[in-house]
Amino acid sequence: MNVHDSEHMAGLLEDAGYRRVEDVPEAAARATEAGDGGADVVIINTCSVRENAATRLFGNLGQLAAVKRERPGMQIAVAGCLAQQMGEGIVERAPWVDVVFGTHNLDVLPALLERARHNAQAAVEIEESLKVFPSTLPTRRESAYAAWVSIAVGCNNTCTFCIVPSLRGRQRDRRPGEVLAEIEAVAAQGVTEVTLLGQNVNSYGVGFGDRGAFARLLRAAGAVEGIERVRFTSPHPAAFTQDVIDAMAETPEVMPSLHMPLQSGSDRVLRAMRRSYRSARFLRILDDVRARMPEAAITTDIIVGFPGETEEDFQATLDVVERARFASAFTFEYSPRPGTPAADLPQVPADVVKDRYRRLDELVRRITHEENVRQEGRVLDVLVAEGEGRRDGVTARVSGRAADNRLVHVALPGHLAADDYDGGAPRPGDMVTVRVTHGAPHHLIADSARCGRPLGAEEAAANEALGAGERIWYDDGPALFEVRRTRAGDAWQRRRTESRSEPEPDTAPVSLGLPTIRVGAPGAVTARGAGGVDMGGRTLLGQPRTI
Repeated sequence: MNVHDSEHMAGLLEDAGYRRVEDVPEAAARATEAGDGGADVVIINTCSVRENAATRLFGNLGQLAAVKRERPGMQIAVAGCLAQQMGEGIVERAPWVDVVFGTHNLDVLPALLERARHNAQAAVEIEESLKVFPSTLPTRRESAYAAWVSIAVGCNNTCTFCIVPSLRGRQRDRRPGEVLAEIEAVAAQGVTEVTLLGQNVNSYGVGFGDRGAFARLLRAAGAVEGIERVRFTSPHPAAFTQDVIDAMAETPEVMPSLHMPLQSGSDRVLRAMRRSYRSARFLRILDDVRARMPEAAITTDIIVGFPGETEEDFQATLDVVERARFASAFTFEYSPRPGTPAADLPQVPADVVKDRYRRLDELVRRITHEENVRQEGRVLDVLVAEGEGRRDGVTARVSGRAADNRLVHVALPGHLAADDYDGGAPRPGDMVTVRVTHGAPHHLIADSARCGRPLGAEEAAANEALGAGERIWYDDGPALFEVRRTRAGDAWQRRRTESRSEPEPDTAPVSLGLPTIRVGAPGAVTARGAGGVDMGGRTLLGQPRTI
């Protein structure tokens, strides 16, 4: 959800005339190790679910302060949940910050930047309730082939560990027609995968009196022409109903992946957390999902060391994890959040929490690896992605996601380079059919393109001498590597071509670091955007814009 908010911020700024810094080589060339990207405007979008978010924020702001001193005109903005929570406190701790705005007023970002620039002082604006539904704002989507689509914002639950409801507000649902119109719009642009977003997606419809709305929305989303994959995150176990399971199982476009937050396997702790389900109910949901979709991969969130957690409580969590066989789990040490009921309870000693976290992490890693090994031999359709495989260049692979959302690294045929799109290499957004040849601890490897031929002794020995990530994982099956070109791959290629084209002579930029930049033609005086901003070389007051 934070990533999607950042897409809205980028869209707003691009509409106001800013350009992304990577599209302006002369600006990108001045990037520093502080993570500024070389931009004139850097926005840090924050989360406050865990305590280390604030530590990271002010650490990053400290590094950016030095950059700002050497870059006249640079602006730094702080957004998101931590901004909503701290407000003016951010400027008090980091007076070089120019703009602070919260979760309820993303739309004011361009105006606040101009106000801070004009007044030469920080502009802070925090609203207590949502003013503009974020999905109505311009959006600069990071992906050409996959899109986030928000169906609701806010949350009506009162979990004692969670700060989100007080920062995002009560749940507000979009009407189904608005959601489907957005899905149709992104599909028309070439997107083939959508992920429906909400703090509690399966409570969708309560706001307009239709408790079956989410299951119907899943079916309708899958029926949108051009959409091949529908995902959603995150549901709440207490509100998860059979009609949603049926919609998932009966709609081929809805993927067999489910993120179901457990938080704790102890019923006593769940009660203290105000999680209105118990471990038996949670496990029954998993059984029902797997009965309809045996191939489903289920992931979860787990908190270790919630106040009052005993060794018996923790053992109950381990027991549920062993029984649930999660494909992966996000595990966290409990982090007290000021303003939440649990923050005032007696805390579990830090050394005990760390020991429990280690034990849980070991269990999760073992089960994840075992479940990945069970995938060996399966034939999968993998949606090739951009940026998923950090070592693809070294290993001659491409990476993407299977239907169940597992990360898959796919070997290319020996004669094919990853960027040889004319020669048949899959583009991000294209689909590849392959066979899993190795289940690694955190991902799958599908090297079936290289199988189907005998290896000489020397070649086999050389391969075995390589590290696990570099070697080819052969199996006894035939070669399998089938590429299906898609509309999404076409969209990615169009965007790639456009990003490499020269900008129009009068649209040169200010740089934005979400990032992005726009250096205007000298003397341009076209008024655009909120706050009377001329995003050319000067403001309407005639002040030069520093790049």
